[in-house]
Amino acid sequence: EIFQAVQPGHTLLLDDGKFKLRVIDASDVRIDAEVMTSGVLGSRKGISLPDTVLPLGAMTENDRADVDYALSLGVAWVALSFVQRGEDVAEARKIARGRASVMAKIEKPSALNHLKEIIDLSDAIMVARGDLGVEMPVEKVPGLQKQITRAARNAGKPVVVATQMLESMIYSHAPTRAEVSDVATAVFEGADAIMLSAESAVGKFPVEAVETMDRVAMEVERDPLYEAIIHAQRIGPEATGADAISAAARTVAETLNLAAIICYTASGATSLRAARERPAQPILALTPIPATGRKLALVWGLHCVLTDDPRDLDDMVAKACRIAYQEGFALPGQRVIILAGVPLGTPGATNMLRIAFVGDGSEDY
Repeated sequence: EIFQAVQPGHTLLLDDGKFKLRVIDASDVRIDAEVMTSGVLGSRKGISLPDTVLPLGAMTENDRADVDYALSLGVAWVALSFVQRGEDVAEARKIARGRASVMAKIEKPSALNHLKEIIDLSDAIMVARGDLGVEMPVEKVPGLQKQITRAARNAGKPVVVATQMLESMIYSHAPTRAEVSDVATAVFEGADAIMLSAESAVGKFPVEAVETMDRVAMEVERDPLYEAIIHAQRIGPEATGADAISAAARTVAETLNLAAIICYTASGATSLRAARERPAQPILALTPIPATGRKLALVWGLHCVLTDDPRDLDDMVAKACRIAYQEGFALPGQRVIILAGVPLGTPGATNMLRIAFVGDGSEDY
């Protein structure tokens, strides 16, 4: 299929873009190309085709088997590489069958032509800057990072920024100043999560890399400019009751200077809507489903607690206040705002907002 898709004039990139070739002629069994950037090419190196839309799905038979095995182990997320169109995400969702959430990695130029469709079908988006920077001019990547992050944020989908964030820490105990600025920029732009790759997987200083990234992110979130930027990025809620209530919860929490926003959530939808609003208060997500708690761990501003469903509305309020106190989010006498769907436990039915005072949290949850 690759041989049939490549056309004269297309570019081939080998070994993460170190070698560039231009296709002169192509047939079903052979590609003739002119080497534009020469050097010594090692074995088992990857090939990228930035100008070619491949007539292939994003998943091979081996990928499907790997996903099935991962799902049997209870993974929370499946990250889909080299997504080109919405159909690729739909295929992965069909395999996952709700057992895990699907994250689309945006790393091919062709994906940008179908970005809205891909975002709509995905549970989260990853800005995979490594391969994106190989297949496109590197000077375009910063702008695309902002564009993809903003599009995912507007859709209320979590967005992860990844690749080479602290690359020098693979071999060095300290990052470069440019890397620190890069991490900070991703946080300022509103990313839900920032990700290490080789730094923690094969690097010599994995713990130091994680600690560095955490310190940079925490420092950015303390910066008054960060709050101003996040406030400027806010968009109006969608015309649904659940979105209107989530937006109202943020407004009420900030106006009354409440201690926290507490969401009862089964599917995670209520907490995702609350996080989309980027409130000044922390968000406490209460769920009886372990898989939901694991899924929400990468979402901006969320702290997940596993707890049984409340028996009734009074128990719901009492339990929320108790957990807020015991988890350190509120002191006795402070107020919190509670979001839930009634009837309790109905997925995606956020239709209730309530303000409550926190007691001494003497009972267990």
